[in-house]
Amino acid sequence: MKIVVCIRQGRNGEMSPFEASAYESALRIGGAEVILLSMGIPSTADYLKSLTRLGAKKAILLSDTRFAGADTLATAYALSLALKKLSPDYVFCGRQTMEGDTGQTGPMTSELLGYSLMTEVMAIKNITEESAQCMTRREGECTVKSPSLLTFERICDLRLPSLFSKMGEVEIWNAEDIGADTEKCGLRGSPTRVIQTFENQSGKRKCVFLDKNALYDTIERVLNTEVLATEKTETSDKKIDKVWIVGKKPIEFARSVSDDITVIDSADEEEITQRITTEKPNAVLFATDAESKRLAGRVAARLRIGLCADCTSLETDGETLFMVRPALSGKVIAKIKSLTLPVMATVRTEEDTKERIVVSFGHGAVGCIDRVKAFAEKIGAGIGSSRKVVDGGLIGYDTQIGLTGKVIAPEIYIAIGISGAVQHLAGMQNSRTVIAINTDKKADIFDYADYGFVMSAEELEI
Repeated sequence: MKIVVCIRQGRNGEMSPFEASAYESALRIGGAEVILLSMGIPSTADYLKSLTRLGAKKAILLSDTRFAGADTLATAYALSLALKKLSPDYVFCGRQTMEGDTGQTGPMTSELLGYSLMTEVMAIKNITEESAQCMTRREGECTVKSPSLLTFERICDLRLPSLFSKMGEVEIWNAEDIGADTEKCGLRGSPTRVIQTFENQSGKRKCVFLDKNALYDTIERVLNTEVLATEKTETSDKKIDKVWIVGKKPIEFARSVSDDITVIDSADEEEITQRITTEKPNAVLFATDAESKRLAGRVAARLRIGLCADCTSLETDGETLFMVRPALSGKVIAKIKSLTLPVMATVRTEEDTKERIVVSFGHGAVGCIDRVKAFAEKIGAGIGSSRKVVDGGLIGYDTQIGLTGKVIAPEIYIAIGISGAVQHLAGMQNSRTVIAINTDKKADIFDYADYGFVMSAEELEI
């Protein structure tokens, strides 16, 4: 059995915890031939070589200046050609990379390869050269026939090398080695373009600091304060026609740029692809849940058109649709346009929350998880968390709030021990009222809070 694991070295010099899980899962399969595949600059070879000490037979690095600047489609194109040359039974990928956070490259690559796709793998129950039986996060136990591509959640830690482990070889392949059409590679082959970037300043509020004894009174007062409904999504004066939404979740995004909206209820990629080809809409919008992202990636790959992920707003001048999304882990906002039609995007739709209050805890409160949960129970709140807590395996992914987690907008959002990283803010900044609890009065989270309490989680009265 041959397994190729796709990884990407992040700016911090490491792969994402999702990719680490994919690699470790491959290494645990007895008798499997494991090969690493990555795309990057020549120096990435040293990183790949160190990773072969863990058990991979060899590593392949796609490195060519003509690969530079690739978006998800151009990246998937290059990877798919290399994978066709390697011809594995399975391709293992992380849910997302450390840098991209889009979760689109895996589904696109599987479509270009003609491989079956299984996402959100939590455990491999049984795997042979013919099929893989896995436990997935949302769909439970599933079986997929090989050849197939699997994307992994953070389910295990990557092993350390043994003292006597040997390094494998690293082969560097360029565009000619994989038979690539260079018109489809790198920036030249990327159908999406960043046309403007600016610092992310969204969601800032004027924080009022209060004594810790006023916490419960503040929560009660906010809950009993009637607030007039406001329009969350800015609407453009100019509009474009023929905007499709797959499912009803993206409706507010569509209304912000169009009065001519069609709802597509189907989740069948072949049917959607055929309708797009025949009816030629100007834009197709998808939600950002796992199923929608998987569907969007495969449809875009089938049509060979651009796909912009995790958009937080849309703009138009009446002719062109512009997509706005966080970039560089949320530090900047990028304005993007597509060179292909229809424009395709996944948009950050808010998830329905039953609770009026959500209590989230971050790394600063990990020593008091039981107290935080008791506090949440006392005020009838749901539980959320930061990415760092989830990546540490302290709580499930279904609680993660942020750019790579859920987007919610409860009446009250209480952040405990959360620093205020922009990646997290993207998931809660539309909350009606934000209450921050942190020991550091200079923590960034207070810039995005209505009320601040300088205290530790240990000081919460239960």
